Amino acid sequence: MKHVCCLLLAASTLLSAQPDTEAIRRILSSRIDEHKRSVGIVVGIIDSSGKRVIGYGKPAAGDSKPLDGDTVFEIGSITKAFTGLLLADMVLRGEVSLDDAAQKYLPEGVKVPELNGRAITLRHLSMHHSALPRLPSNLKPADPANPYADYSAAQLYEFLSGHTLRRDPGASYEYSNLGAGLLGHLLSRRAGKTYEDLLRERISGPLGMRDTRITLTGGMKSRLAQGHGPQLEPVRNWDLDALAGAGALRSTANDMMKLLEASLSGKLGAKLKLSLSGRKSAGPSMTIGLGWHVFEGAQEIVWYNGGTGGYRSFAGYSPATGKAVVVLSNSSYSADDIGLHLLDSTRKLQEFRKEITVSEIVLDHYPGRYQFAPNVVLTVTREGTRLFAQLTGQPRFEVFAESERKFFLKVVEAQLSFGGAGGEKAPQVTLHQNGRDQAAVRIAE
Repeated sequence: MKHVCCLLLAASTLLSAQPDTEAIRRILSSRIDEHKRSVGIVVGIIDSSGKRVIGYGKPAAGDSKPLDGDTVFEIGSITKAFTGLLLADMVLRGEVSLDDAAQKYLPEGVKVPELNGRAITLRHLSMHHSALPRLPSNLKPADPANPYADYSAAQLYEFLSGHTLRRDPGASYEYSNLGAGLLGHLLSRRAGKTYEDLLRERISGPLGMRDTRITLTGGMKSRLAQGHGPQLEPVRNWDLDALAGAGALRSTANDMMKLLEASLSGKLGAKLKLSLSGRKSAGPSMTIGLGWHVFEGAQEIVWYNGGTGGYRSFAGYSPATGKAVVVLSNSSYSADDIGLHLLDSTRKLQEFRKEITVSEIVLDHYPGRYQFAPNVVLTVTREGTRLFAQLTGQPRFEVFAESERKFFLKVVEAQLSFGGAGGEKAPQVTLHQNGRDQAAVRIAE
């Protein structure tokens, strides 16, 4: 489950084999035509044969324009990797320090929470070790279809000044859109420029990434793929204000390959080196630097992914093999597995499960609240014969039955198993994701 966020995936050994163009096209046609998981997908690849772009599907239902390397998509949380590079750039220029307190760059009267004398630093924000929650509790969108559009700096300041941390900053990894968005806001304030202007001046502009922007140009609007939700219905584009650094960017496969090519070639130089130094644990076999996540193992994969209401994105590269892949999709279904499979053929493509119909009597056992951790609760609700699950700080997603007790999500590779000793209400649920089984116990309403 994700909300402009990254999905943790298990590491495995990299191989050098690379599917040819027709093999990739078959993967995309299966995903779109057979399994109905997107309307259009564009893949960009850099390997020993050079650069390739493979597009399949449509920018929107009824739109016959071909998808190509210049088709524009929202890239969601991949924006955070750009924010990390921007932080590295400003550190190298002596404008900020990684260990500067976030408090230093906020207006007088705004109070950033501390705990046990430990302040939240720029490093903590970039590496998701800030102890801030995934989302601020005062995020109450006027339009749920565009949830970040009206979240202002004033609301951000209000939340920070009233929030109490539950653990020390720097203690552990917890993905936070709030933290990354705050970091982008702080860097913008330090530079005296908008986040977009600063990013174009320091990162995307020097790399020639003319289509990596927040504000769409006229040409980009004409090339923008329509976003689609879980039923492949058209959905609104997202706009981010105060939290722009967490997921506001739009881009193309051609532009994203420029970033990956610069990463592989050394063109990003000291910025990338700093971004990947001093990494901290971010889960099993995974670390995080300034924005970028890294799968550890025999060979590393440097990566990020993203998701907004109607788009999914993946970008990653292997320093050892020199391969890089970007995948951009105009639906809310994850395409990470395609990107990882193209980087490492031992990583399996997503398994598509068979959906069955379950009676409302059976489904009535499952609605309720299930607690994974003190601040992490899964809320399960029912609407007729449809079941929905919502994790703290994330949107609600429909789950689909493969048996009377087992359900699966379509937006990500994850399953839920309801268990216990019978009765009217299931006493527990287990989340199966990324090779891990995490149990949660029903709690009182």
